[in-house]
Amino acid sequence: MDVKPTDQNSSSAATRLQHLLAVCVARDASDLHLAAGQPPLLRVDGLLAVAAGEPALSKTEIEAFAGELLGAGQAKILEARGDCDGALTAAGARFRFNVFKRGGALSIAVRRLEERFRSLRELGLPESLYELCDSPDGLVIVAGPTGAGKSTTLAALINRINQTHPRHIITIEDPIEYLHAPARALVNQRQVGTDCPTFNDALVASLREDPDVILVGEIRDLETIRTAITAAETGHLVFTTVHAADCVGVIERLVSVFQAAEQEGIRRQLSLVLRAVITQQLLVCDGTLSVATNAPVGRRARMVACEIMVVNSAVANLIATGKSSLIYSTMEIGVAQGMQTLEHDLARLHVGGHISEATALAFAKSPRTWRDRVDHLRSPAARTNLPPVL
Repeated sequence: MDVKPTDQNSSSAATRLQHLLAVCVARDASDLHLAAGQPPLLRVDGLLAVAAGEPALSKTEIEAFAGELLGAGQAKILEARGDCDGALTAAGARFRFNVFKRGGALSIAVRRLEERFRSLRELGLPESLYELCDSPDGLVIVAGPTGAGKSTTLAALINRINQTHPRHIITIEDPIEYLHAPARALVNQRQVGTDCPTFNDALVASLREDPDVILVGEIRDLETIRTAITAAETGHLVFTTVHAADCVGVIERLVSVFQAAEQEGIRRQLSLVLRAVITQQLLVCDGTLSVATNAPVGRRARMVACEIMVVNSAVANLIATGKSSLIYSTMEIGVAQGMQTLEHDLARLHVGGHISEATALAFAKSPRTWRDRVDHLRSPAARTNLPPVL
């Protein structure tokens, strides 16, 4: 939606909101926070700070901003649920927002999205992941905490398909974050709460809409997980996200949603349909920044550290038999197939001078394994072929 004035009060609120969104863009902030009694806050390079020169906001102003952002249907969701998501285009950028109740008042959190689709290389991810876009079917999962760039990674993959394959792509999102104009593909984007009631309802309906590729913004409940697996089984390429810290955690989280009697069967299904799991963390660089980061002097760049599990026959067998603890050993020797552990990527970033030892150890699951990877990458043979950090 675009912010459009309707009357004098609405016009004033729309103008003020447009101004704050423009400030967010001008100061290259990732997030804008609006709360009654406080000045606007901006998150720049991971740190939250007051927007200089901006006065504190009143409760009335916040309510007016919410009125500008929310349609009638969304306002009902806010009233019933206590929060509501949405997206808008304003100030020359795309934003995702969440309006929520707190202590009898409203607050608004706004996330600025990328103005363009970035390539995997620009995101610091291996270009070998583009091979997933050529898969005729299966399930691809991107995992990580909130704010780790999962949506941006998925947008890069969907954009690749859109630019290179004559396919029908359906996205089911809450809200729609990246707008895909049809190129070689036909793209239909549906927003939960506006175009469809739930993720699962839209996913079930999509199977009757002749899709080749389906993007599900997030799978979190049993029925949506079940339907996503079914869609992957029946000849569709399904992309989605899950909140999990690592690749094995993704599998265990999906399986644990089901009753114990079903879990063995779900493991077998996952072993057949799962193509890859990518987990990522967004780190603030505190070392010598690469020129490729394009970070202005004095600014802190952020980089992705990722773990990649490609489901080959060995991994599939371990998933099917419930031997998840052995998957990491397979990933360690699966480098030629595009696999890597988080410790390996953290070691790569550290040896490249981009993150400190403290930062790497804060994210590493196994400090000992991380140190082993660092020692290996610092060996003369390894350094000769050390890939660049992007």
